[in-house]
Amino acid sequence: MMSDFYQPHSALDLLQRFEGDVKARRRYLHERFERIREVDGQLKAMTALADSDVIMQTLDNVQGPLRGLPVAIKDIFDTCDMVTAYGSRIYAGHRPVSDATIVTLLRRQGAVSIGKAAACEFAYTAPTPTRNPCAPNRTAGGSSSGSAAAVAAGYVPFAIGSQTAGSTIRPASFCGVAGYKPTFGLLPTTGMKCFSWSFDTVGLFASGVRDVAYLAQALSGRRLAVNHFPGKPTFGLPESYPWTPASANAAAVMDRAVRMIEAAGATVIPVSFPAWMAELIGAHATIESYEAFQTIGFEYDRYPELLTPILREFLDKAAEVPNDAYIAACRKAESAKTALLAWFDGTDALLTPSAPDEAPEGLNSTGDPAFSRNWTLLGAPCVSVPGLRGERGGPIGVQVIGRRNDDAATLALAAFVESTLRKA
Repeated sequence: MMSDFYQPHSALDLLQRFEGDVKARRRYLHERFERIREVDGQLKAMTALADSDVIMQTLDNVQGPLRGLPVAIKDIFDTCDMVTAYGSRIYAGHRPVSDATIVTLLRRQGAVSIGKAAACEFAYTAPTPTRNPCAPNRTAGGSSSGSAAAVAAGYVPFAIGSQTAGSTIRPASFCGVAGYKPTFGLLPTTGMKCFSWSFDTVGLFASGVRDVAYLAQALSGRRLAVNHFPGKPTFGLPESYPWTPASANAAAVMDRAVRMIEAAGATVIPVSFPAWMAELIGAHATIESYEAFQTIGFEYDRYPELLTPILREFLDKAAEVPNDAYIAACRKAESAKTALLAWFDGTDALLTPSAPDEAPEGLNSTGDPAFSRNWTLLGAPCVSVPGLRGERGGPIGVQVIGRRNDDAATLALAAFVESTLRKA
């Protein structure tokens, strides 16, 4: 059963409702601050709030496609007007002198940065205290836990997150909202605390696919807003996985999704992963470890006692990754990116669960990123489509995976899937 905390809002509906009505925008923004103050003591999705009086003074002059809509920013992106702690005790109270580029883009397009969303320490896996708005006794995922929860709880219609393994797709799945990990490099990461320069990707959250596509278009300047997918799509459905298998619960959800997608006129065909897909699991771990030992090097060398044990142990092992292993893993990744294009022949996109199961009970784990990790390495666009729930009542997203640099088609296909799932 969904919690009363679960109250996502459609950004596109809000934009239509507020067109030319500054007073309505003011009321909505005031209500968002009140909503956060009312429930975030329990959900703990936010780490800092903007000055509401200052924001209200700017609304009269807001322009651009986002027109005063509030956005939550994951606390690994620099903001000059709010504390940015990167989820770490080391940076408690840290106030950058400039905004991350993605924050500047939001402001230029008329968005209002309402606050900072909780993030795992340096966007790794140490759990945050954030609770899942769908079920407060479960995790909201990681590392973009606060961003997904902020959208699901109705704090904001949009949120910014990131993904280095599964940090956008998995929280979106757990919290029952849309999550979009673009093609690697589509959105700028300057001013974001780096963990792995080969993988770090800006992620976007909204209540639904059309909303997240609209936000992506506003920020990228590319034509990504969703229209109808031309023709009847063909999706590939893996027969098995070289990583963590889907639970029986998630498999049953996928079976329901496939039946609905086929009933809507699409074709779903079985596909088998090539051998190199299994090899990428280790390649991702090698590349991420080697790069993180450098990007978090200052903190590891200077303040090891202020790191969580889970990150410190990870970096201890990362120190042992040799250069040759890193170079070999990078070559394997590049070869796989080339091979991926041919592997997609005969399908428009791939369908998988967004996570192995519903959000796990408790707050001691952020869940397993297995269903996202390889796609992050490959730089392919992915969308977690909300709409279905598992046997225990929690959301399980359907992940739509497209070709690199084919984000517009991937989002359109995800919208097609979402339109079928809403009929459930």
